[in-house]
Amino acid sequence: MYAAIRQAKAKSGSAEELARRIKEGAVPIISDVDGFRAYYVVYAGDDTVTAISIFDKFEQAEEANRRAIAWIEKDLGALLAGDARAAAGPVIVHTLA
Repeated sequence: MYAAIRQAKAKSGSAEELARRIKEGAVPIISDVDGFRAYYVVYAGDDTVTAISIFDKFEQAEEANRRAIAWIEKDLGALLAGDARAAAGPVIVHTLA
């Protein structure tokens, strides 16, 4: 299992619009990558937005990050206070309820 993670700082007050755009734009792009298993977005109190998607293979996680960063630069720039960062790697600890 591998995770693709993107993180950026949002402009204050943009949580609702970010959520709408992510649901309409990013979810279809990321879920279309082979090996897709799950997608989560966390909006922290300091306006940091973290998207985490789970895949079967490392190459799939990297592909998701490539697609997501391109989409972020094109469609979310006006809502962000800086550039998005991306990382991918193996999930070394996980649990489910």
